[in-house]
Amino acid sequence: MQSRSALAVLLLSLGLLAAPASPRAQPEKRVVHVAPIEGTIDLGLAPFVRRAIDEAAQAGAAALVFEINTFGGRVDAAVQIRDALLDSPVKTIAYVNKRAISAGALISLAAEHLVMSGGSTIGAATPVQAGQPGGAAQPVQEKTVSYLRKEFRATAESRKRPPRLAEAMVDADVAIRGVIAKGKLLTLTTDEALKHKLADFRADTLESALEQLGLGGAELRRTSPNWAENVVRFLTLPVVSSLLISIAMIGILIELRTPGFGIPGGLGITSLALFLWGHWLVQLAGWEELLLALGGVVLLALELLVIPGFGVAGVLGIVALIAALVLSMIGTGDTPQFMMAAAARVVFALLAALVASLVLLRYLPRLPFGRRFILQTGLASAQGYASAPESDRQWLGRKGRASSPLHPAGIAEIDGQRVDVVSDGELVEAGQFIEVTRVDGNRIVVRRINNTDEKE
Repeated sequence: MQSRSALAVLLLSLGLLAAPASPRAQPEKRVVHVAPIEGTIDLGLAPFVRRAIDEAAQAGAAALVFEINTFGGRVDAAVQIRDALLDSPVKTIAYVNKRAISAGALISLAAEHLVMSGGSTIGAATPVQAGQPGGAAQPVQEKTVSYLRKEFRATAESRKRPPRLAEAMVDADVAIRGVIAKGKLLTLTTDEALKHKLADFRADTLESALEQLGLGGAELRRTSPNWAENVVRFLTLPVVSSLLISIAMIGILIELRTPGFGIPGGLGITSLALFLWGHWLVQLAGWEELLLALGGVVLLALELLVIPGFGVAGVLGIVALIAALVLSMIGTGDTPQFMMAAAARVVFALLAALVASLVLLRYLPRLPFGRRFILQTGLASAQGYASAPESDRQWLGRKGRASSPLHPAGIAEIDGQRVDVVSDGELVEAGQFIEVTRVDGNRIVVRRINNTDEKE
């Protein structure tokens, strides 16, 4: 019995040895996400960077690479991207391929690893204020330089990089023996950045960079801005945002001065909504700006439609609207000069809108295009329509004075009599001189004239 048991144990052992080993589970292939940071650094780029970080974290990516090639851009946009990189739960790699200038340098310093390709540069990050169109950029105040210098230093310290090198990129007063003299801004080539331990290593290709970081052979998944992010970047461009403000104000002013609600009002509200929506998504506009803008429009409507003349409500409405639009265009780190420039752009856009609306209200009905919006069909008596009463036709060509504001309907005094009249689309204040231009049925239509015309 013992011999049989020993034989069974021996056969079982041989069987286990001969049995094919069960295949081990293959390790999952590592994934690396890649996102570009190129062109101008603007506020529309920050949401894209945050989305790229979120997608990489949700996918369990081994790293997120930002391929950087930029001359810089807005300070507030760079600060938002810098904060997102410092808080990223995913390993971040800044791969500078050609250049990381100004705002691009701050973004590169915020990444966990900084890799540069051959022939690249990084630095020259002093803040400047754009001058007049075609003019040179203007220097900013010392407090702005001081703020940005500390942002660069804090970023370098958080990533264990030389903080003095980071400061020298911003402030020309920072001198480093053997590196940069006082009075000059620091810009480093790839070899210089490696020598002074600002960059981790050199890699002429992205695959080479990943190989040196122990991520060779990883699957690359590229991320690019989607259509919505591109639309937001377009809407927040300075030229586009100023144009939206002008269109919004033109539409709203024309709508408030004409009866009913039509195309101008819809276009104006849509333009204002696009402006606020774009700046809301880039975290410039908040509930405060939205409420200010709404309050300004309401106050202007009350002033033009309800309250006679132009007084406190109108002034408050204009101030609230300007404040909302200006606050929607400035962000963290913006210089005082930039804030003044933003305010000037808003005021200019509003003035342009006011002039354009007055011109359109006066001349649009006389243009071939404008006549398409006006009913021109004759109403003959043979079709059952009655002509204007003879008592009303006597006012045709007569001149008088508006007794009340014509918005567009109101009362005018003509030849010592109070007559119900309607303006031809133009706002007429009380006391202004008017002339009867036509009589349509029971409507006496007048236009505003100046004092000299009335005397003649």
